[in-house]
Amino acid sequence: MPGVLHISTEAWYKRGRNNKGKDTIMTDNYGIARGTVVVTGTSTGIGKSCAIHLDKIGFHVFAGVRRMQDGDSLKLESAERITPVLINVTDEATLVAAVGQVAKAVGDEGLSGLVNNAGIAIGGPLEFLPVSEIRKQFEVNVLGQIAVIQAFLPLLRKTKSRIVNMGSIAGRMAVPFIGPYSASKFALEAITDSLRIELMQWGIKVSIIEPGSVKTPIWKKSGDAAEKTLQSFSQRAIELYGPAISVFRSAAEKNAQAGIEPNIVVRAIEHALTAKRPKTRYLVGREAHVRAFLKKVLPDWMLDQLVISSIGLSRKA
Repeated sequence: MPGVLHISTEAWYKRGRNNKGKDTIMTDNYGIARGTVVVTGTSTGIGKSCAIHLDKIGFHVFAGVRRMQDGDSLKLESAERITPVLINVTDEATLVAAVGQVAKAVGDEGLSGLVNNAGIAIGGPLEFLPVSEIRKQFEVNVLGQIAVIQAFLPLLRKTKSRIVNMGSIAGRMAVPFIGPYSASKFALEAITDSLRIELMQWGIKVSIIEPGSVKTPIWKKSGDAAEKTLQSFSQRAIELYGPAISVFRSAAEKNAQAGIEPNIVVRAIEHALTAKRPKTRYLVGREAHVRAFLKKVLPDWMLDQLVISSIGLSRKA
């Protein structure tokens, strides 16, 4: 997410982070054979990069898209192992059809992995943001993820598979004006923790990816949507929050432009899918590590002031 405290991360990330000699994200120590994976939200950004990369390293990828023309475009950039499949995480009919298509292809071998990447970002001041918009955020980023997992679990249970959820550092440290998005990612953290224990008896490993700012179209889409929402606000809402929202959007756009490339996040996904001992959580990028550390060590009042200062918001008693 475009947030605060952004620090350039790509060079740092490429060096890897060694966890007392254990696997790093850069490892080639694979623990499972290449098989079939389902990746949702592959039309753009992280999902698209993920589908193309997994295809290149030998997986058969069922790439979830909401429009088949996006799937056709994706196939042009990949080898023959990518199969586009219509998946709208809030539409049960598309999930049923997708499961049937995948089940027919994999047979008794089942799925090696599921990457829950589909998501949206909705922002605005919580005081005036329509509840219908907040509900939409949770329908996609929380309930939609559960629906996908429930739909594909019978195929995942056929082998010692992996589930990878796309979280965010926003799921550990929230910032103003994207409260619904942060809340959805906090919820996904809890879902991941519960699933990890519930599915352990079948050897299914569950991980969550927690990147900082990433260069993806989601934030432009979110900004455009926020602008439309702002235009629908009352004059009182604009008087109260207009200047602060403008400052926040400028800071967010700047941080998004300086974010890490999607392929760096993809490497973490690859590790979660293939390593003998995948991590339960993958903080990706220095910004994510810094923010997680500050959230852990600073009292709330001090962290609040740091966020205010970083964004450039005015301070009032």
